[in-house]
Amino acid sequence: MEAPAMKMTTKTKTKTKMLRRAFSSCGSRHLLSLPLCFSSLSHNTFHSKSQNFDALASFDRMLRMNPLPTIFYFNKLLTSIAKTKHHSTVVSLSHRMDSFGILPDVYTLNILINSFCNSNRVDLGFSVLARILKLGFQPDNVTFTTLIRGLCFEDEIGDALHLFDKMIGEGFQPNVVTYATLMNGLCKVGNTSAAIRLLKRMEQGNCQANVVVYNTIIDSLCKDRQLTEALNLFSEMIAVGITPDIFTYNSLIHGLCNLCEWKHVKTLLKEMVDRMVMPDVVTFTTMVDAFCKVGKITEAHDVVNTMIQRGIEPNVFTYNALMDGYCLQCKTDEAVKVFDMMVHKGCVPNVWSYNILINVYCKMQRIDKAKYLFEEMCRKELIPDVVTYNTLIQGLCHVGRLQDAIAVLHEMVSHGQIPDIVTYRILLDSLCKNRHLDEAMDLLKAIEGSNMDPDIQVYSIVIDGMCRAGELEAARDLFSNLSSKGLHPNVWAYTIMINGLCRQGLLAEASKLFREMNQNGCSPNDCTYNLIAQGFLQNNETLGATQLLEEMRARGFSADVSTTTLLVEMLSNDSLDQSVKQNLSTFLK
Repeated sequence: MEAPAMKMTTKTKTKTKMLRRAFSSCGSRHLLSLPLCFSSLSHNTFHSKSQNFDALASFDRMLRMNPLPTIFYFNKLLTSIAKTKHHSTVVSLSHRMDSFGILPDVYTLNILINSFCNSNRVDLGFSVLARILKLGFQPDNVTFTTLIRGLCFEDEIGDALHLFDKMIGEGFQPNVVTYATLMNGLCKVGNTSAAIRLLKRMEQGNCQANVVVYNTIIDSLCKDRQLTEALNLFSEMIAVGITPDIFTYNSLIHGLCNLCEWKHVKTLLKEMVDRMVMPDVVTFTTMVDAFCKVGKITEAHDVVNTMIQRGIEPNVFTYNALMDGYCLQCKTDEAVKVFDMMVHKGCVPNVWSYNILINVYCKMQRIDKAKYLFEEMCRKELIPDVVTYNTLIQGLCHVGRLQDAIAVLHEMVSHGQIPDIVTYRILLDSLCKNRHLDEAMDLLKAIEGSNMDPDIQVYSIVIDGMCRAGELEAARDLFSNLSSKGLHPNVWAYTIMINGLCRQGLLAEASKLFREMNQNGCSPNDCTYNLIAQGFLQNNETLGATQLLEEMRARGFSADVSTTTLLVEMLSNDSLDQSVKQNLSTFLK
């Protein structure tokens, strides 16, 4: 099977070398030589958790037994710890087993590979594979499937495909779990077509696909909005005797809802009931969310009523979808009623429930109400996330309370929530619009000096701030240096720079940059056309303005309010030539 084109990073090369080394049985990395940074991970923190404490106590008792228990009992204990996701504890205990001279078997080492892969250390997983071979053991499907899953989890799909092919080349036969794992990895990186090819390859071999395999691909096709292909695969799975389950139907219903294919949704609901697959809370919530997003609140309520009649209680996601639907229509009071009803029915609101209401209050400039909700969620021991803080910071900046917004930023950091690029965009925008350009530049330098990569939006905000403050030369320099930062101007960045040039009356330079946009594959939008046309009109360059307005109209754009106002003002100017007035008047029709 062909691996997708990949850039061979140092990390990828290292794993490939390990893979080759493992299969050639050349050397192995003993567990005792694990990096200190991994083996010293917080083993002690797990002692405070009762369920893990019992397992650790059992382990200590086993080590004191004479004779020692067989490896079967150690494996059983390690499995129980791995199931609680305390993977560093598994590594630590494996280390202790080594020091006591307890010889592992393949099952033990598979558990260890699993823990490394779940800790994003698939490279150490390959070291364990090398050890399996050195000890004279035979790797099994679990060994390879776990490593493939680890590679997929780290988005190293090329290496996962290589290992899969190598596995077959060495005479191992992948089972349905191996195929499903690789298909899931392919789908998650958007290579659904490769997953379908793998399914065909699987069917041609001796391995029978199951419902999980089909669900994985159908779900990915639905997310890619390839509903025709998804429905064809759905028909195919039924034809080969595989019965769809609730996950199959929920994926298809979600895909159809996204395309507003309500009739098909209704048909599919009837079909699933006929097949004795009953819609669950996910099915109904998917429909509620879809109806709300397109403003069909009445239909969404009907779905909620139907699910209650069928004895299915709406969950927090159902209520959140309904609240969000009301907020999209600015019906805040109705959203609050849904929130109160949710609490009354014993459904505990989550962080997103509060985020929805905080967002709508901020948009309505009811900041005190938003802050009250923020404080309420903290009182209820709900931890605000980065979206909560960003929403509140945005709301405060929008009403001119910049210092309060900065105070929220400090509170955010003090509570261990790391600001993201959106946080800094919001603050930069507010600083620039309030003419605090020096502070904005300090913040930009701080972002550049951090491990966060400023994007084109960050630089566009600063360029706009410079233009507004009359610092055109600095704006020019920053715009010209974007490519050296690995960035390319988008339509917004070009439009900002063109507008800045027009404000200074530099129409020739603005026109040149406007033409460069098209040459660089960035098409001007209606905002670009309107702003450059306004620049020409404000500078009484009526011929250039007329040409731009004609071009704008030919592209399907129309004059906005500001452009129309300027045109009306010019038409009322008695000193303007009548033929020019006649040309300009055509753009008001």
